[in-house]
Amino acid sequence: MIKTPRIVLALLIIILAISCKKAESAGETVYEPTDIAADTTSMASSSAAVEPKNSDQKFVRTADIKFKVKNVANSTYAIENTAVKFGGFVTYTNLQSSISETKEIKISQDSTLEITKYIVENNITIRVPNVRLDTVIKTIAKQIDFLEYRIIKADDVSLQMLSNQMAENRSSNQEKRIEKAIDTKGKKLNDVIAAEDTLNNKNEQKDNSKLENLSLQDQVNFSTLTLQIYQRPTFKEEMIANAKTYRQNFGTQILDGIKTGWYVIEGIIAVLVQLWSIILIGIGGYFIYKKYLKKGN
Repeated sequence: MIKTPRIVLALLIIILAISCKKAESAGETVYEPTDIAADTTSMASSSAAVEPKNSDQKFVRTADIKFKVKNVANSTYAIENTAVKFGGFVTYTNLQSSISETKEIKISQDSTLEITKYIVENNITIRVPNVRLDTVIKTIAKQIDFLEYRIIKADDVSLQMLSNQMAENRSSNQEKRIEKAIDTKGKKLNDVIAAEDTLNNKNEQKDNSKLENLSLQDQVNFSTLTLQIYQRPTFKEEMIANAKTYRQNFGTQILDGIKTGWYVIEGIIAVLVQLWSIILIGIGGYFIYKKYLKKGN
């Protein structure tokens, strides 16, 4: 009778533990790769890339994004293809590998293992139609392995373009009046020249305003994306053959020694031959000293 309550109590504890474990498992969130990709896409995108409907505003949109990819070369091709697919074009790309470290390990007498650590990166500038900017960014975001930053700007240039247009119109009106004044008869030459100089200045101002508006309109029509992509450091291993060390055999060393000794003897003889006059004077002086001066002493 005493053992029965203990068994019931043990069963209740086991059931309670299993229930708690199931509750914890139900509360856990499993993150799949698709969830991560979706988060990356939403992070890279921005409402700054959406053009307001039925608006007279004109926006110059730019995007500056830096991120890590799995493979720089493959991502570069994908980004370039994306630009072309949505009606854009690539204006700059600089794919390069930078060596950060080189190490050599001697494996054997005739071979060395060279390990090179390098980083592959690329700076890309593309231009895409303004209305496709957000779509292009979302497509490129699929290449992102790790996003460092993204900066998206939308500058309203409506007033600036209107100001340039108004300045162009004023210059055109002044140009017509000056041309009419130049064509008037009875004008002095100096007055005509001064009027023509003024006309040239007005034409230049009008052209500058027109060119600036064309440049702004081009920036409005095509947004600029500046991308900096890189990948994890890569290691390259290469086996290098060492230069062989050759040792001269003993017989050859003896022959070379005999030749070297003979060359020394030849050199001494050559020097003595060149000094024959000095040697001859010395010998003659010795005999004179021995025959005459020594006897006198």
